[in-house]
This record gives sequence, structure tokens and C-alpha cells, in this order.
Amino acid sequence: MTDRDDFLAWVRSALYDAEFALHNGDPAPRRALWSRTEPVSVLGAWRNAQGRGEVDALIGFLADGFSDCTSYAFELLAYDVVGAMAYTVGLEHTSVSVNGEPRTYTLRVTQVYRREDGEWRVAHRHGDTLTG
Repeated sequence: MTDRDDFLAWVRSALYDAEFALHNGDPAPRRALWSRTEPVSVLGAWRNAQGRGEVDALIGFLADGFSDCTSYAFELLAYDVVGAMAYTVGLEHTSVSVNGEPRTYTLRVTQVYRREDGEWRVAHRHGDTLTG
């Protein structure tokens, strides 16, 4: 397998599983996939974060509001791996309860990853609501 194949397998397994868990109120898998090395950042659909402490707090905030995920699909539009860095661009289609209210929405998401000790970690996430 190539680096691209290995990365894509990770996106479709560990990353997908972490996002599904977050949307069911479990922050641990997403936290485990985030980089331990600064800089890390989020330009989020609901809230921004810069630095490991703020990112960790944001993950907890999101998990506290999410429950009862009935559907989560990541539509991967583009990705690449260059050495120890990688990125994904895609659409996240989600049906979930947010603070007890059922919602369905799509986010446009770009993420940047870096390999740390042989494992892929998220270093940056940008997400915004798809409109129109």
C-alpha cells in the first residue's frame, strides 16, 4: 500500500469512527486523533479555537450538545499526502440532536493532518455550513 492508501484507510476508519462518536456525545475518540504538537486550530461552523487547550474545550463543548446521531456521512471530495502532511476536503452530512433538537445539516470541511510518531493527527479543521 502507498502512503495515500494508508491515509485513506485511516480517514475511512479511525477518523470516521471518531466523528460518529462525537455526534453521539463521546469526545474521547476525536480528542485522541488531535495533534499533541502546536500549532493546532479550528475555524468552526459554530466556534473557533486556537491552541491545544481551546481545541480540547471546543471538542468537549460539541460533545455536550450532540446526541442521538442517526446519520453521519463524510463525502470525500479531495485528499493528498505529501511526506508527513496530508489534507482532506469534503462534505459532512449529519442528522443529529443538538441540545435535544433534531437537526440535519451539511458542513464543508477542510482538515490538515500531520504524522506524529507514525500516527496521523489532526492539526487544523475549517468547517462552515453549506448553504444554497
